Amino acid sequence: MQFRDLGAQYRALKPQIDEAILAVVEEGRYISGPQVRELEERLAAYVGVKHCVTCANGTDALQLALMAWGVGPGDAVFVPDFTFFSSGEAVAAVGATPVFVDVDERTFNLDPAKLEEAVVAVRDAGSLKPVAVVAVDLFGLPADYPAIKPICEKYGLKLLEDGAQGFGGAIGDELACSFGDISTTSFFPAKPLGCYGDGGAVFTDDDDWAALIRSYAVHGKGTFKYDNVRIGMNSRLDTIQAAVLLAKMDAFIGEEIAAVNEVARRYDEALAGSGLVLPRVPEDYTSSWAQYTAQLPKGVDRTALQDALKERGVPTMVYYPKPMHEQGAFEGTCVVAPGGCSVTERLCATVLSLPMGPYVGAEGVGFACSALLAYDSLGFDV
Repeated sequence: MQFRDLGAQYRALKPQIDEAILAVVEEGRYISGPQVRELEERLAAYVGVKHCVTCANGTDALQLALMAWGVGPGDAVFVPDFTFFSSGEAVAAVGATPVFVDVDERTFNLDPAKLEEAVVAVRDAGSLKPVAVVAVDLFGLPADYPAIKPICEKYGLKLLEDGAQGFGGAIGDELACSFGDISTTSFFPAKPLGCYGDGGAVFTDDDDWAALIRSYAVHGKGTFKYDNVRIGMNSRLDTIQAAVLLAKMDAFIGEEIAAVNEVARRYDEALAGSGLVLPRVPEDYTSSWAQYTAQLPKGVDRTALQDALKERGVPTMVYYPKPMHEQGAFEGTCVVAPGGCSVTERLCATVLSLPMGPYVGAEGVGFACSALLAYDSLGFDV
């Protein structure tokens, strides 16, 4: 069993993917070929925003957004403590200070009440200027934007949606990557919509920000390639990756989002009453299920459980074993929100992600759950 079976996806979409890659090779426009602009147009239309600018990866996408806003030294940017490193890394990379805020224990996303407390505390301390919030759509579920947006408006903060894991998710009829003043995503292979290498994108309705991001992504270019008007970076999505994403998009939109939600439903049904704390999707939300992450009962030896499941052929992962504020890279350069991040610390000690993806199927869910429920130390009545 694969944790995320990219091979099964390739076999299902092989004719489209092979044809798309071959077309790029035959044409020979490996950088900035027409597929890149076509992809940007399709992504923007799907998400429902005016502009999409593709780039080399999801981390660059975050940094490009912050650069467009002029975020830098002396600025405070609020980031969930339970997330992948790049959500805070991009903040530090532009010289700003990440302020790590605790999360909701069931959705794993930024806790709006804790966010407002942190904003007020940093503002009142006076040493840093609160300027932006990075809200992460963790594991495929959009953050609580109905609560987060008013906080940003109240305190004059820009909202950056980190939709690296959330592409395809929704709140009502509004899709992930449309909630931020600027939103970003990643096309890393294991993401809900993944390419065959690294890739990312930035979304916004603002014309000026989009133009700046497009310039920064190509060495700060002006009107043409060798007219460099600002210091930027080299962050382009290559044409083959754009072609692969185009070949996958119809299946992603038309089949795979529904399929992963069916997989999650089967997990919920099989594991109900087991003692595991299962992920919660709030009413009117849709998750794209980048991961299916449960919390283990207190006292379970997670490492021993993972080893036992591996022996039975069930791969698992831990996202994430260490809070952001404990990462050595941020030592002495970050702020922890008042009251600490106790929920994050507990999650880091108890979360376990199970095999997920549109090609897991009922048999795969059953196999994984049978192995999990048979583990004696969990205390299940098997």
